[in-house]
Amino acid sequence: MKRFTQTALSSIDSYKTAHPDQYPEGTNKVYSNFTPRSLAHLHAPYEYGTTQVVWFGLQVFLNDLQSIWQETFFDRPKAEVVAEFVELVGPFCGPRGFNQSRIEWLHDLGYLPIEIKSLPEGTLVPAGVPVLTITNTLPEAYWLPNFLETWLSADLWKSATAATISYVYRKIIDRYAELTGGNKDFVMWQGHDFSSRGMSSIADAARTGAGHLLSFAGTDNVTAVQLVNDVYYGKETFVGGSVPATEHSVMTSSILVEVERLRQTGVDEDDIMTQAELNVIKRLVTEVYPSGVVSVVSDSFDFWKVITEIAPTLKNEILNRVPDQLGLAKVVFRPDSGDPVKIICGHKYKVVEDIDHTYEMISASDEGYEVVYNKMDDKYYQFETYDDGWSTSVEFKELQWYEAKGAIECLWDTFGGTTNEKGFKTLNQRVGLIYGDSITLDRCDEILKLLAEKGFASDNIVFGIGSFTFQYNTRDTLGFAMKATYVEVDGKPYSIFKDPKTDNGTKKSAKGLLQVVQDGDTLKVNQDVTWEEEKRSLLRTVYLDGKITVSETFADIRSRLGVI
Repeated sequence: MKRFTQTALSSIDSYKTAHPDQYPEGTNKVYSNFTPRSLAHLHAPYEYGTTQVVWFGLQVFLNDLQSIWQETFFDRPKAEVVAEFVELVGPFCGPRGFNQSRIEWLHDLGYLPIEIKSLPEGTLVPAGVPVLTITNTLPEAYWLPNFLETWLSADLWKSATAATISYVYRKIIDRYAELTGGNKDFVMWQGHDFSSRGMSSIADAARTGAGHLLSFAGTDNVTAVQLVNDVYYGKETFVGGSVPATEHSVMTSSILVEVERLRQTGVDEDDIMTQAELNVIKRLVTEVYPSGVVSVVSDSFDFWKVITEIAPTLKNEILNRVPDQLGLAKVVFRPDSGDPVKIICGHKYKVVEDIDHTYEMISASDEGYEVVYNKMDDKYYQFETYDDGWSTSVEFKELQWYEAKGAIECLWDTFGGTTNEKGFKTLNQRVGLIYGDSITLDRCDEILKLLAEKGFASDNIVFGIGSFTFQYNTRDTLGFAMKATYVEVDGKPYSIFKDPKTDNGTKKSAKGLLQVVQDGDTLKVNQDVTWEEEKRSLLRTVYLDGKITVSETFADIRSRLGVI
């Protein structure tokens, strides 16, 4: 059985084979661009100014373009690759769908006669400004730039989309660190990539995870770090890392084996599950990992018992763990199910003297509270107010205290912590919380906002960012598209464009040769410029006639983005 291998000539949509004969006779140059046209489908909180794309992933594409064309085309016998191509595309386009002489000519030439220009990776690019242009350098290769469109688009849109989304996460967390006095050095670890297993392939996981690493160092995505090391000289800087962490198979097998052992000793069945999980966690944090950071998934059975019974029982053991060489000795609890906002933050609640004083509850509701703590009976009540136009009534139900407080406040009650200069609380550095189930940009913002309202700094939580964030996207998330805007026919220049009347303007293309320039603190594109003006663009040549001409380090790209 043969393993699938991407080849240069098969990385196309089938209709590309017929396009060379469809251009005007005498066409000798085609100039195209790759542009993020709109961020309308990027679902992010509006106030974070999500009008710019983080350009990233080019160097991966160029390396693949170079190596795959060389290995699967130029280095193989011409007759073999041409016969293989004819056999492959025949069923798609018929006998008039392609001209194999062009393929033979390109093989004889021995390199790709194209020029690719690009903005530097890590650049923030407004919608509508091209990140890349491509044109042929020999007149016979006029068909080649757009022949590469499918491959170019498929390989580039996802990395830039992931980098952009993680950048918005970073902006959210940075904002609340500033607002609440959170540890700014910790921000780089507060967005943690959990996405690998939910991506469409390991290659997808690598490209996506590399984009995430522009804004954060926290990752479980080993293949993304390998990509950065291999393609972006990642070994010259610190790229990313993680900590020892359990999973449910580890916890459930250990707990249930411990249950059986405890039964042999006569432990009461009512307490046996809690005691078993306590013993398992105690072993992990005192014997397996007596120092450093360890993350313990805590919702295998009853998360609230872990937080409110097991953690307090192990308080001394947790507080007395030995710091490692980095000075770290933290037990991180990980809930993994339920509503992340409520699990982490609980509810915003108001203290009232007596639940019978309904007006106090109505007043609390008007102030944005949905829960009250009644001092009279030492209980929490969740309530809803109803206004039928004549009168206002309140319905309420008792809420468990730990649900009202949420995990962060429960850990604070047990382990305490410090209050920073801005008056916000940070947990004792021996404990922490990470949540990685269905985190979104909106939920990240909501969680940090509610924590701040309850008096907690932003550095009390780490967000596990998974495939729910990175996989629910398409090329349209940032509107990426490649379009030709200039051709030459018999040496005569033509500025071309598209402007569909049935569209809302998003699909209107640029026109002619393009020049990207600095415009204050942002970028803009000048259209229909001369070749001399095009050469003075911020788009720089990165690939020319089979050779990569620019190669950057990950540290340089991070520095350009300005977040780490």
